[in-house]
Amino acid sequence: MYDPASGTWTATASLNTGRDLHTATLLPNGKVLVAGGSNGAALASAQLYDPASGTWTATGSLNTARYLYTATLLPNGKVLVAGGDDSNFNASASAELFDPASGTWAATGSLNTARYRHTATLLPNGKVLVAGGGDANGSSIASTELFDPASGTWAATGSLNTGRDSHTATLLPNGKVLVAGGVTNSGTAASAELYDPASRTWAATGSLNTARYTHTASLLPNGKVLVAGGYNGDGGALASAELYDIGLGFVSPDWQPQIATVTRISGSRLTLTGSRFQGVSQASGGNYQDSSTNYPLVQLRNIDNSQVAFVLVDPTAGWSDTSFTSTPVTNFPSGPALVTVFTNGIPSDSKFLTLESLLQLTGSVSRKTHGGAGTFDINLPLSGEPGVECRSGGGNYTEVFTFNNNVVSG
Repeated sequence: MYDPASGTWTATASLNTGRDLHTATLLPNGKVLVAGGSNGAALASAQLYDPASGTWTATGSLNTARYLYTATLLPNGKVLVAGGDDSNFNASASAELFDPASGTWAATGSLNTARYRHTATLLPNGKVLVAGGGDANGSSIASTELFDPASGTWAATGSLNTGRDSHTATLLPNGKVLVAGGVTNSGTAASAELYDPASRTWAATGSLNTARYTHTASLLPNGKVLVAGGYNGDGGALASAELYDIGLGFVSPDWQPQIATVTRISGSRLTLTGSRFQGVSQASGGNYQDSSTNYPLVQLRNIDNSQVAFVLVDPTAGWSDTSFTSTPVTNFPSGPALVTVFTNGIPSDSKFLTLESLLQLTGSVSRKTHGGAGTFDINLPLSGEPGVECRSGGGNYTEVFTFNNNVVSG
């Protein structure tokens, strides 16, 4: 394990089964799911790593052994596995969902096109964009499709301008997806393109300085993307790295909001301090069509699965040019996250924050048991005018509280 504080590595427990070409997914409960991969043949087994004990335990096996697939943590906490090569070394179209609560896998809708060495990106709307990859004939393909967790189905969307596999896909702060490099049917690619979820189309953007595949791409807090390593057209390992600048076209840092601190208060609310949260102007014409944009939009982005949420201002604490206090953050995964302030459409540099699993009371009732007559509940309001709980006669009473997350021992 790597410790950023000391910059050192320490050994931890070994996997129960050696494997490569697998995936590792951080779950909301803090454990890490490793599934599939290859040890000379495709594997179906899966294991969970517990950071608290530093040990691995077996969990439910995949329905289809596979490697070179994708794994995506969904907003509902389940993990979507799609495509890959199967035990017969054939490209697979099958997909399945892992449920951490039960430790089991269930089949979901199959891809329209079997593929491997593709990418899968969780979009802000909750859908998953699968792009490119290699097909059953070993050709690099341009087709892309969207998975809808609500229906469990896939739908075709706009095709890449250049078919590719072994590329990277990165969700940018503006909601678009950057695809870069990879292998095409003509060789190693330097080209890059952007997917716009609003129009469902791809557009070319600036090319890499060095053509590469099987590289990495990391979104940095300042909104740039770091591309590093990989292989060149001759199969040689690359040491070079380069930065992609989205080029938002504003005067930085003079117009850019700045975050100084981000802290969690009162359980699940966030408070930010900094400057230019109101921007440098209303960014509007000021007439009857006035549409001010200097209200700060505060974005949370989960680092592990790129889930995005915008938090609202607390109506009591309010906001100013130097501070912002949010309403409670709910239905957002725990773990490392980036916080960004947008004012006049201009993003701040992001601040790192670790969100612990947050419990929020969402409902409360008083439950009375009437023997054979059954039970009835008296709702106890959480907001507004206080309610009065009336009790008379004998019987057993139970207070029932409902939280937005699982209650676990700590």
